[in-house]
Amino acid sequence: MVDVGFVYPPSPHILQWLAAGQLANRFARSLRLWVLLQRFYHPDSRWLSLPQPFSYSEVRSHLFAPTHPQSNQLSVEELVAACHDSGCICHQPFRDWIFAPGSLQEESVWRQIVMQLTGLSEDELEQKLQERPFATVHRSIRDDLKYLQQMGWLKSPSSGKYQLCSIRELPTPPIEVNPQPDLGLSKAQVWELLRVLESVAFVQPNLNLVVESLWEQATNDSPTTLKLNQEPTQRIFIHLDYILTEEMQEQVDTYQEQLESLWRRHEGGTIRFNYWLVTQERLVEIITYPVCLHYMRRAKYLSAYGIDPHGNFGWHNYRLDRIAVKSLQILAWGDPLIPKPLKDLWRTGNLPTPDEIQAELDEAWGFNFYYPKGLLIVRFPPQFARWYVDDTVRHPTFEPIAYQQLLQLIRQQVKGSQQQQLLSIIQQRPTTDAYYKAWIRLGDINVLMRLRDWRPNGEVIAPLSVRQKLLDEALQEVSHYQDF
Repeated sequence: MVDVGFVYPPSPHILQWLAAGQLANRFARSLRLWVLLQRFYHPDSRWLSLPQPFSYSEVRSHLFAPTHPQSNQLSVEELVAACHDSGCICHQPFRDWIFAPGSLQEESVWRQIVMQLTGLSEDELEQKLQERPFATVHRSIRDDLKYLQQMGWLKSPSSGKYQLCSIRELPTPPIEVNPQPDLGLSKAQVWELLRVLESVAFVQPNLNLVVESLWEQATNDSPTTLKLNQEPTQRIFIHLDYILTEEMQEQVDTYQEQLESLWRRHEGGTIRFNYWLVTQERLVEIITYPVCLHYMRRAKYLSAYGIDPHGNFGWHNYRLDRIAVKSLQILAWGDPLIPKPLKDLWRTGNLPTPDEIQAELDEAWGFNFYYPKGLLIVRFPPQFARWYVDDTVRHPTFEPIAYQQLLQLIRQQVKGSQQQQLLSIIQQRPTTDAYYKAWIRLGDINVLMRLRDWRPNGEVIAPLSVRQKLLDEALQEVSHYQDF
């Protein structure tokens, strides 16, 4: 790490790094983060006089012109219209930061690399360059500060307060590479990379372009390129379950391409589609705001916020192969079909983000992050735990707990009649067994499937609802073999 602070230009790779690899979806935020880091850590910055710790109000006074409104209630349009100083940062377009006088960045090269990193077209990129990153509500920049704190750029000694890190504590940026690099890999390594990408290309259809490029490199007869005409024997195989037929995979890829195209648009939008509600075997109409995609246990899912299949307003995960339309219908924000609560979030700049989902996923084990959470306690025989549970990563909250600590944990986290039931169970169990605790999403099928996989060696002690369900399943399973 350099000793002079944050002195990096807003190059495509630096912006991609600040956007956590999602520059297409976080274009404006990446530049705001770059500007804030310049203000915080550039050796020539007047912000070095900020009090330590400081609050957002002090950042705001340094960042915006005196005429810029300070209200948290105004929309983006109202904030910008009320700011009469044309030199205020809220009026400055993206391109002015990137191609400022004295910048050493070649515009054509910068554009080409960004399009390669993001998949944006020239017209889409030009539109983004004309946008004004700081023409946003104050909450967005407050969230930027929280993000910088989470990523290690700032410290937060108390709620709403921040302080600068020492230069040597700052995250280290990636080493930039040529957009068409010499990978420096051996022949065998290129073949292995090719095979790995082919194995996972179904998750991200755009990887097919990379695979095709690698195939060309691997089989090109030109003396100036890597010759790999003799394919080595494959020794490493990756087996990922993806249960869809080829026809359904193509349909799912169509949905994914539509969503990625929608996310590349600055204004975003909502989607409308028919969805199979499997438990009731009926179709329901969905209007929702798509946030991000996941590949999870054999299928792809869309996490979205809006009217769910049961008519409630909130989060829901949709399996893409259960969407029953040829193409998603994109609704502009002015469409009267969009629910008012969703429009209100859009107007106030408070639409949900993938970061919120990740925070919920980290808080409790389970893909259905919007389910209520409960305390999991599992018991294993010591030898089974040693070989199949210890030193494995299931979830950040999944960890061993000493038998002596279980009673105190239950008294702290479980109330009412269930507390006494659990205490009674624990007191009848061996003190020498291995015990684990975690927070799980109650009713999440993925967690339940993992607990089933541990049968009969793993005993679920809590939650009692999960314990009862596993008991019912075990009794039903035994009934299948009564005549044996």
